[in-house]
Amino acid sequence: MLISFPAMQGVMGGREYYSCLMKLSTIPKMFTYRDWAAFTPEQREQRVLNQKRVPEISKYILENEEGYLFASITASYKCPVKFVSSSKDNSSNIGELRMEFDDADFVINDGQHRCAGIAAALKENPALGEETISVLLFPYENLSRVQQMFSDLNRNVAKTSKSIDILYDKRDQISRVTLELIERVNAFHGMVDKDSISLPVRSLKLFTLSAIYDATSELLGNKNEATFNEEVSRAIDYWKTVSEFIPMWEKVHSGDMKSIDLRQEYICAHSVVLRAIGTIGAELIDSYPDEWKVKLKKLSDVDWRKINPDWENVCIVA
Repeated sequence: MLISFPAMQGVMGGREYYSCLMKLSTIPKMFTYRDWAAFTPEQREQRVLNQKRVPEISKYILENEEGYLFASITASYKCPVKFVSSSKDNSSNIGELRMEFDDADFVINDGQHRCAGIAAALKENPALGEETISVLLFPYENLSRVQQMFSDLNRNVAKTSKSIDILYDKRDQISRVTLELIERVNAFHGMVDKDSISLPVRSLKLFTLSAIYDATSELLGNKNEATFNEEVSRAIDYWKTVSEFIPMWEKVHSGDMKSIDLRQEYICAHSVVLRAIGTIGAELIDSYPDEWKVKLKKLSDVDWRKINPDWENVCIVA
């Protein structure tokens, strides 16, 4: 069966390739899943599909139909192709790509989980099939080449830090709550590193954004019925109260104590401790809705020094 679709012709790495736009409805038909588990690692042209990722991608699409976003799918074809330029003199690199579908035998170089997730989402909402995704098509050369393509496409991808993900994710309500509270809780204001997941030794900051996020997630739990404003109010009230009973946080904020000294000698700004305090808050507020602030006063009695033997094998090892 002869198929054709609009395409742009280009060259990358000395090899000719085509950039196309395909409807989502065609993706499951064009790029079928191949069970690479039956092959040895040396024989595989792709990694084995992680089935757990498929529903996650499908859910992402279905819950964000007005704003989901994907990078291009990259695949290799194994059949002869014909590119017909849109200009009469064949000078334009915009045109139409034609190939025999039955002979194409596509190999997905990058994006097999996206393809599987799209297929799953289409079963839930077929209307998504009218939307499009960009696809890069390269000629298939040999096993060695497609393995190298997979390595090149994945090796040079740098995963963003958790803090950056939190900072930029406007869909996650806890992310938005966290960003709001670090501006409105005095002990946090100006003291949170929004880039790194661990603080450099000489950092002037006291907390990481990811640590505050994790602690606030523990505090608020999965109460999806709460509005954004309700969660902001609860989080700010709680962390302001905590900071009253851990006065060293305020000392660092005011400049009366250096952040490096607090981090080196005490554990009260460590991420594991923040998370524990968040968990304590969830328990106290649920169990003592009118008295949790009184109960929280006991934080003032805690010896946060690292040399306190109570921490040994609890949150400090060796």
